[in-house]
Amino acid sequence: MAIIELNNVYKIFGSQPNQVLELVRGGMGKEEVLDRTGHTVGLNNVSIAMEEGKTSVVMGLSGSGKSTLIRHVNRLIDPTAGEILVDGTNVMGLDEDQLMAFRRHKMSMVFQRFGLFPHKTVVQNVAFGLEVQGVSLPERTAKAIENIEIVGLKGFEEQYPTQLSGGMQQRVGLARALTTNPDILLMDEAFSALDPLIRSGMQGQLIELQKTLHKTILFITHDLDEALRLGDQIAILNHGELVQNGTAEEIILNPADDYVADFVKDINKSKVIRAQTIMEQASGYVGDVAVESLPKVDVDQVVNDLLPIMLESHSPLAVTDTSGDIVGVVTNKGVTATLWQ
Repeated sequence: MAIIELNNVYKIFGSQPNQVLELVRGGMGKEEVLDRTGHTVGLNNVSIAMEEGKTSVVMGLSGSGKSTLIRHVNRLIDPTAGEILVDGTNVMGLDEDQLMAFRRHKMSMVFQRFGLFPHKTVVQNVAFGLEVQGVSLPERTAKAIENIEIVGLKGFEEQYPTQLSGGMQQRVGLARALTTNPDILLMDEAFSALDPLIRSGMQGQLIELQKTLHKTILFITHDLDEALRLGDQIAILNHGELVQNGTAEEIILNPADDYVADFVKDINKSKVIRAQTIMEQASGYVGDVAVESLPKVDVDQVVNDLLPIMLESHSPLAVTDTSGDIVGVVTNKGVTATLWQ
């Protein structure tokens, strides 16, 4: 079920956006619009649906429109044209008070530069959203401490942001976003300011949290590796236009155009492609070997995890579903054909 929907959304930055909108609808591209009118096309007829409980990643190079898109969801930016729905609510139809309540209760945002209050302790920062909501001090403190522990910062409750590393500060930001228990997390380049090792650790923590929390996450990044690791769904923008939207495997195996192909050309496919994608139909035997006797792997295991098992066993692998039933086999031929196609 889609919880966030953008339907035919345009955003033109400049003094006369509605006039320029007709030029864009007529097919004029971003660069020509800028040259002829001095206006900037932020989004050009973007339609996308994001599923409840999933992580949707929007990526692209600088100027592609990804940060513009996320700011439409909580209406920090109003579109020039188009419709924005969040859990069935037309965001553009909210008055000022309704919009404030919508932002406070429906979603939280995690920023690239942490956005912490330097004069507040960790627990005070994490509890801030509940303070704004009018929650009592004991209740908001208890909930803050609970989420501080969830992100691995137990014992740092009374520290100040300047006493923490960058990665720890970002964990505080994540805990603050979780404390109000929002349906939706908006994460705009949330890990981009972190060192590579810390960034990888934060990605891993988000993946683990999502396994239990099942939040709807809209994650913005310019890093394809990050997008592939985090995203259940990945949307790629170019010059404000949506050029491809699909799973990591769909994008890796079937890039929509040269722009996407250039993005994915150096990606290690073995870390993305799953057993389910490359498996062949299971019959009673593979050669002279009964399928039932083959080493078992899960449908969602990636090729990178399968290769050591294949090398050790010197045999194909039986692929099982969540019930443990064999639904296919993976062979050396299938792996080779996929990785080197």
